[in-house]
Amino acid sequence: MKSLVIMFRHAPLGTTSTREGLDFAMLSASFEQQVSIIFTNEAVLHLLAGQTPEQAGSKDYVAAFKALSLYDIDTVLVCAESMHALGLQPNDLSITATLATPEVITQTLQAADEVLVF
Repeated sequence: MKSLVIMFRHAPLGTTSTREGLDFAMLSASFEQQVSIIFTNEAVLHLLAGQTPEQAGSKDYVAAFKALSLYDIDTVLVCAESMHALGLQPNDLSITATLATPEVITQTLQAADEVLVF
């Protein structure tokens, strides 16, 4: 089984790359690839509870984050330093995710067969 890491680095608005990355992650997982997801930098803002992307003219991809476990995507890491820099706490997130240090994120990236950044 191939291991794949999808890393999100960009803020929620102004691009469709997050939706594309999320679709790719779920599609890959449906073909029995081991998929892990990492949120760093401003991408952690995607996980904030109470978002309504449709008000900004986007499709509601935020709800799809809650379906990750249905695709057996169990490793969802959020950069603890990014959370701290943005003044966020774990209970601000809409899904259950593991806070990870940069060292853990680096180890996860190094262990993967492929890494895609969105």
